[in-house]
Amino acid sequence: MKIASWNINGIKARLDNLLSWLEDSQPDIACLQEIKSVDENFPREPIEALGYHVETHGQKGFNGVALLSKVKPDEVNRGLPMLTPSDEPDEQARFMEGVFSVKGGVVRVVSLYLPNGNPVDSEKFPYKLNWMKRLEKWAADRLVLEEPLILAGDYNVIPDPLDCYDPADWEGDALFREESRSAFRRLVQLGFTETIRNTTDMDKTYTFWDYQAGAWPKNNGIRIDHLLLSPEAANRLSAGNIEKHVRGWEKPSDHVPVIAHLDFEAA
Repeated sequence: MKIASWNINGIKARLDNLLSWLEDSQPDIACLQEIKSVDENFPREPIEALGYHVETHGQKGFNGVALLSKVKPDEVNRGLPMLTPSDEPDEQARFMEGVFSVKGGVVRVVSLYLPNGNPVDSEKFPYKLNWMKRLEKWAADRLVLEEPLILAGDYNVIPDPLDCYDPADWEGDALFREESRSAFRRLVQLGFTETIRNTTDMDKTYTFWDYQAGAWPKNNGIRIDHLLLSPEAANRLSAGNIEKHVRGWEKPSDHVPVIAHLDFEAA
């Protein structure tokens, strides 16, 4: 089973690229982020014509996640739950979980788009950290099920200095602040395996290149897109890779697909 995560940065602007990538890469499940579309306007027909089932959790102009899958999920849950009954409902479309049947059980796959958090002296940074706290609590509860679980998405977190071209350039940024990195480490330390770092320790391994200042041709990138695997999923991990070539296409997203290959058979 090939599971991919890709921040598409606007489905309408990137639909042709998405269709070409689906035909070429053939993921079994594709987790998209930042679709920037309400559900009813998502261009599902050409995607369905390629044999994919489409589930979306969108909002107008911002955020939004999707699950594209070769088999229909048994269950879909939209939105990251609140920590306490007094919490306000999260109006930002950033989280969706699909449950898929495989031989011997199920696989839970989440497409998530974690808040950016900049500027750090605004309400956006506390919102990011609180969202990560809620994700940690949700993930801890899901791990109790002892089922294969994949948390795939744009985390907007640079885990370590080797995950960016120049750590000094990111000093103080919400993506590299110690609070963000510590929250990411706490999530991983619940028992998750981080796909790419489990399969390579090479530097200059990036998933995002800014549109500005020649970042792509200079390979001035950062690694902020991650697939975290529960122990039951990590035991089936056979390979992980980054499909970097997609960044060189015409009108690309500033992110590229990140891939996990897992030894599961369809039910």
